[in-house]
Amino acid sequence: MAVLEDLGCDLPALVIAECQDLLAQIAEKSERIETKTKALKALAAETDTARRLQTMPGVGPLTALAVEAFAPDMAQFKSGRDFAAWLGLVPRQRSSGGKARLGRISKAGQSDIRRLLIIGAMSRTTGRARHQVPAESWLGRKLATKPKMLVGIALANKMARQFWAMLTKNEDYRDPALARA
Repeated sequence: MAVLEDLGCDLPALVIAECQDLLAQIAEKSERIETKTKALKALAAETDTARRLQTMPGVGPLTALAVEAFAPDMAQFKSGRDFAAWLGLVPRQRSSGGKARLGRISKAGQSDIRRLLIIGAMSRTTGRARHQVPAESWLGRKLATKPKMLVGIALANKMARQFWAMLTKNEDYRDPALARA
């Protein structure tokens, strides 16, 4: 608003009025987003499944609630790989004659949860989070040799498998680095 007042002498009144209207709409939408975010956080804190899933790095209230709402009972899946395949986070296989040929990610399955998992995984592989990853960890070794997006998809697959384990065993997230120590 202050910028518009400073530039007010150079801009026509109609342009200033339109800009002020747009700024008011942005402020209103931002307030509505904050209100809904608080409601989602409160809902995620109430349910045991969502609370448990949020113990994993890269998983927020929206991802936890999406898994709780859209994923079937984890007992339906024999393993974490089956759950990751249901989400579409495994490579397509075009294998014959005993020679394994892995292609691109299948992208078949539940797209909302898959998208949220990939966003959460990418948040752990880029920016400041990347510098906090120990170089000797699985994620650190992958980041050193592979493209970020490939590592993000692989991490999302790993997160899906860990979701299955956490929900079938009714346990919170355990950091693999701490488990080895």
